[in-house]
Amino acid sequence: MEQALLLSTSGSIFLQPRQKRILATALFAILWIAAVAVGLRVLFQYENRPGRIGAIPRTWPTTEVERAADRPTLVMFVHPHCPCSEASLGELAKIMARLQGRIEAYVLFVKPNATGRDWVDTDLLHDARAIPGVKVVVDAGGKEAGRFGVETSGHTFLFGVDGRLLFSGGITASRGHAGANVGESSILALFNQQAPIRSETLVFGCPLAHSTQTGAKICMK
Repeated sequence: MEQALLLSTSGSIFLQPRQKRILATALFAILWIAAVAVGLRVLFQYENRPGRIGAIPRTWPTTEVERAADRPTLVMFVHPHCPCSEASLGELAKIMARLQGRIEAYVLFVKPNATGRDWVDTDLLHDARAIPGVKVVVDAGGKEAGRFGVETSGHTFLFGVDGRLLFSGGITASRGHAGANVGESSILALFNQQAPIRSETLVFGCPLAHSTQTGAKICMK
């Protein structure tokens, strides 16, 4: 019987050509699995890394946005080139469908002063305009974002009729992921005379600072 391994006079082991191919394939598979594992870990960390939250006002700030006097007012800030915010707008559409006529809602798209009108004219802007009951506003220079202390795209506020802050945070569970989440459930609970699960949640989206200062398209899904 032919020996699988050959020993040299010095005791070294020589592999047959077939065994070399098998070993090379096995090593490639191990390296490929390791690379995929690392990639998935990086992706998971990115999707679940929240954005920054600034100094949030506890009552309605001095702003050009008009707060409703007869119903709660919702305000969401969006980076016009943030693909993560597509999911935020999708969740907002669900909220508006559930609360028809019971809520005043704004979506503010932050636009750097150095950019033209077309920079903010994105699919996200059109998606927001398509949501019934939502008023879309272009926030030139990010002035309103500064007044609300917003630093991350998708940050959503709900203020009561008395101007008191009822909810602040994101309405997605992670970056770009639509579906049930604590933020959305908390907002709906407030309208059902129930205690919200949380009054504050993490926000997953692009940093608005890049939008207000440079007009950079910095978020990749």
